[in-house]
Amino acid sequence: MENTLKFAVFGAGFWANYQISAWKQVGGVELMAICDPDEQKAKKMAEKHGIPRVYTNADSLFEQEELDFVDIISSIPSHAPLVKTAAKAGVHVICQKPMAEDYATCQSMVEACEAAGVKYFIHENFRFQTPIRACKQLMKEGKIGKPFKARMTFCSGFPVFDNQPALAELDRFIIMDLGVHILDMSRFLFGDVEKLYCQTQKINPSIKGEDVANTLLTMKSGVNCFVEVSYASQLEQETFPQTLILIEGDQGSIRLDYDHHITLTQKGKGSEKMKADPPHYDWADPDYALIHSSVVTCNQSILNALRGKDPAETSGQDNLKTMELVFLSYESSDTNKVLYTQ
Repeated sequence: MENTLKFAVFGAGFWANYQISAWKQVGGVELMAICDPDEQKAKKMAEKHGIPRVYTNADSLFEQEELDFVDIISSIPSHAPLVKTAAKAGVHVICQKPMAEDYATCQSMVEACEAAGVKYFIHENFRFQTPIRACKQLMKEGKIGKPFKARMTFCSGFPVFDNQPALAELDRFIIMDLGVHILDMSRFLFGDVEKLYCQTQKINPSIKGEDVANTLLTMKSGVNCFVEVSYASQLEQETFPQTLILIEGDQGSIRLDYDHHITLTQKGKGSEKMKADPPHYDWADPDYALIHSSVVTCNQSILNALRGKDPAETSGQDNLKTMELVFLSYESSDTNKVLYTQ
């Protein structure tokens, strides 16, 4: 029987509630403590989830707790200090996306964990969505031959600022918060990127950052992938938006539509329709059900890696490639240039 891994959570905000619920769903772990500068928020979360101890200071937590890993679900500026403190304490680290506010800081976080000999993961859950994995499997099976072109869309007017008001104050918003997911998903589906070109817009006058971004990726595999993200779009789909995908290959195509409907079209064989519905969990917010189910799968993947069972799919080292795309996208938009990856 496998040992139960002990962990602590940093952050008591909107996403922490669901990530903790996902860990309960996965099992094999025991949440020992929660830390947040806002003690009342931390106490409220501890009471809801039966967490034994509450801290407002990271150093105190590491001094008093014996942990196998920590899950950092806090604000972006806090990520780097917390990751480095955990590494110094010799504790494995999971960090919420986006890793940090600039590429050099992201690199320093990966290096700190490598130097300390601790495992480092990014909680990048979008690639674990059931329909995304289904599309990947169809490509892996050669159903559409060699892919050459793709379009990935995540556009809506969903009121994301209602439950996460801090997003409206970000100088860089949609690529850092949402685009990072879709860019990572493009890497999951088609491999690493050779070059990109990006344009951004701000439509909502009440926020600081951009809320529309269109990025054209040229993958090293030869696939041209167009990624479009928007929280300024007024579309008929009123629930939480979903990633829509069209992948074209030399022998067919895969189209992912709303509500997990997939259409596979094969040359000389016609079209076949299928569904890739995610698991349902009672604790999940109905608006976020697809994403919350992927949090469970992501946590399970990380737990397997912590136990040494499987390679780390979303390691800090791997996520550096995704974060490079994030920062290159901003630079491309600022300079109106095509930019190449390292």
